[in-house]
Amino acid sequence: MENEKSLQVTYAPESICFGCGPANEKGLRIESFPHGDAYICDWKPSKHHEAFPGILNGGIIGSLLDCHSNWAAAHHLMIKGGGKLPATVTADYSVRMKRPTPMDKGEIHLMASVLESTRDRATVEAELEADGKICAKCTGTFVAVNPGHPAYHRW
Repeated sequence: MENEKSLQVTYAPESICFGCGPANEKGLRIESFPHGDAYICDWKPSKHHEAFPGILNGGIIGSLLDCHSNWAAAHHLMIKGGGKLPATVTADYSVRMKRPTPMDKGEIHLMASVLESTRDRATVEAELEADGKICAKCTGTFVAVNPGHPAYHRW
């Protein structure tokens, strides 16, 4: 991944999204990469992402899973449709916290896979791992938006 450009940098370099926008200097700025049939992301938390000493905040966990899953859905729909990357938004998602996420064990690893899709939506399952253990899981539905939607021109 070192010399590869992430999906975010490739398709949305001006995005200001808190979770995934390369142009948001105060955001999380995740970088997602296709990897076989899955999508991966490694991300390093900072001290200000703590819920309590040494443990990642649950809202940050939700943002990481949401944005990474959304990019998996958008890229999958683009590949499946043979066209340009659609602007996708979260229709629904749920996160299950399995254990506290340690921040001092290296990078946080995210993995997402598309479970099913139609022409304009994809259901994605994702996991967040720290220190070799799955700490949270997410399942969500992400939908391509049409002209007139506020997110339509975001990339």
